[in-house]
Amino acid sequence: MSRLPEVKWAERLDKVYLTVMLPDAKNAKVNLEPDGVFTFSATAGAENHSFELKLDLHDKVNVEESKINIGVRSIICVIEKAERGWWKKLLRGDDKTPHYVKVDWDKWVDDDDDTGPAGDLDLGGMDFSKFGGMEGMGEDFDDSDDEDQEVEKPETAEKAEVVEEAEEAHQEVKTEAAPSS
Repeated sequence: MSRLPEVKWAERLDKVYLTVMLPDAKNAKVNLEPDGVFTFSATAGAENHSFELKLDLHDKVNVEESKINIGVRSIICVIEKAERGWWKKLLRGDDKTPHYVKVDWDKWVDDDDDTGPAGDLDLGGMDFSKFGGMEGMGEDFDDSDDEDQEVEKPETAEKAEVVEEAEEAHQEVKTEAAPSS
């Protein structure tokens, strides 16, 4: 009986990234058909377990422009779409996505930002330089119960002095209680 490998996926306007997570795969075979059928088989592990996978992708693909890289830890497939556009989901049909297919957040780009590499974050022009001082924070909060109460910070030197005196007193008690010879 064959096993199912974990698959990660991400999408762009013109392509889909599929990564089959299978370290030390041997005899890996990948097949991609123009109608969007993706099949994979390999053996892996110390006991040479058999792994097989068949995915019916959401739409047609361009087999000639697609690329496959079989690496030591995973098999990476860059699948070119036959037509540019966003797919509603990875797989054809109304079934729920299988548990072994997960989103590859490292490669994911939102549909409104499909221009740069996956690692680029678009922060919408936010200016984070003002967060250092946090001026203006709390000015609009009138709900405080202890608004008119003063809060004193404990003095560290005072605390240290009290601890020191307590230790000396404890030491004196120990010395007095010790039996004389």
